[in-house]
Parts: sequence; C-alpha cells; structure tokens
Amino acid sequence: MPSLKYKVIKSRSQYREYCRSLDLLLEKNNRKFKDEIELLTVLIEKWDADHQTFHDSDPVELLRTLMLEKNLKANDLATILGVGKSVVSEILNYKKGISKKLVRDLSQYFSVSQEAFNRNYKLISKLATKKNKLIGSNKIKASA
Repeated sequence: MPSLKYKVIKSRSQYREYCRSLDLLLEKNNRKFKDEIELLTVLIEKWDADHQTFHDSDPVELLRTLMLEKNLKANDLATILGVGKSVVSEILNYKKGISKKLVRDLSQYFSVSQEAFNRNYKLISKLATKKNKLIGSNKIKASA
C-alpha cells in the first residue's frame, strides 16, 4: 500500500515542515498544486486550532515572531505585501491596525489562519505618542 504524502500533524517539527512545504507551493503559484495547497492549509489550521498556537499573543507579537522565523525585515514584508514600509512600521509599532486585506495576505504568506491576525489589540494613540515625545524631550532639557 502506498504511503500518503501528507498525514495529520502530530509534532511541532512536522508542523514546521508542512508550513515550509506550503510556502514553497504558494511561491510556485501554479494551479496544478491547488489541491495540495488546500490539504496542507487544512492540516496546518487544524494543528493551530488544536494547539492554540496563536491565541496567547496579539497579532503584532505574532507577526514579529513569524518575521523573525523567516528572517524578514520590515522592508521585506512591505515588498511582499505590496505596501509602503511606513504601513508595516506603523503596524509593528501598534500605531495602525491590520486591514482585512493585510489579514488575508499575511495569513496566506505565513500559512496561518486568518483568525490569528484578525483579533483586537490595543493601538497606541497618536496623542499618547506625542505626549511621550514631549516628556522625553523635556527630560533631556531638564537634565542638561
């Protein structure tokens, strides 16, 4: 009896291997891999759901972790997503939320469920950022 190419994920290493395989298939962007991509996506999403791999971190923490795993810089991610690097910077610094389109794009690129990026998290308001800058500059002046 022939061995199945893919099986239910039972270990973290198998999970990572399937994520890498999915990434490679997505890069090929070829319709002949559609069924294989769908199967891998289902298996990976099941592992995510069963192991709650992303429920403990907010979407920005998750994004930073995934970027670190793939050795990506903000500029790289901006190019991949087709957005300006200022958009990625604002997201990574909690100044801007992740749009629905970016949720879909990030989910597809990193091979995780959309739910992982589509959760509420606290943004830093522009007013708070301005106050912190003023306080910081006043401290410098006061200590000089």
